[in-house]
Amino acid sequence: MARRATVAITSIEKATKLWKCLTPEECEYVNKSFIVKYYKKNELIYSEGDIPHNLLCLVSGKVKIFREGVGNRSQIVRILKAEEYFGYRAMLAEEPFVTSAMAIEHSTVYVIPEQIFISLLKQNNELAFFFVKALATDLGISDSRSVNLTQKHIRGRLAESLLFLRDSYGLEEDGATISIYLSREDLANLSNMTTSNAIRTLSMFVSEQIIAIDGRKIKIIDEDRLSKVSRRG
Repeated sequence: MARRATVAITSIEKATKLWKCLTPEECEYVNKSFIVKYYKKNELIYSEGDIPHNLLCLVSGKVKIFREGVGNRSQIVRILKAEEYFGYRAMLAEEPFVTSAMAIEHSTVYVIPEQIFISLLKQNNELAFFFVKALATDLGISDSRSVNLTQKHIRGRLAESLLFLRDSYGLEEDGATISIYLSREDLANLSNMTTSNAIRTLSMFVSEQIIAIDGRKIKIIDEDRLSKVSRRG
């Protein structure tokens, strides 16, 4: 579901810190052109092979970026949170998407047309540097996780994923429960393992009193031991 945005420029600025580097005229330029899209849980935002035409900004909700592998097994590349941009790497590379994006809860996305985005990049050095830095950061995280997810054992991979989710989304008010609730399948896909192995390893962590589980909620009981498992691989 999409509609033409009618919110004020100040609302765009509140959605993300990026807009602070735009001039009032550039903000007006964006404000007249972007649209808002709403996605239901498990609804695809784009698919592998699609041609990108927009810069996407996640305003609220959570989105997973994933790729289908051998035997219809998915690998989650990363999970986005509010105020993060996505979909622009393929656009800048002038190639189809090599991943897919799906909302894992009800999500709101700002959609900025390619011609608007490219025009702003060419005239605003601070904006261009923002995205160069974002691409460099994503590449570093991707390189690190690629090595860890192929060389670590199952326990180390799952421990790393739990710490990754904690660092990305923080903890609830109790200071221990990770503030994102993934299905066992998604947690397995994030950790490069089968769902059955993820369930089995989670149960082991529970029995060892490293974590506690309540439905999809995961509470970290012993952070030091979880970190040791991740480091040892």
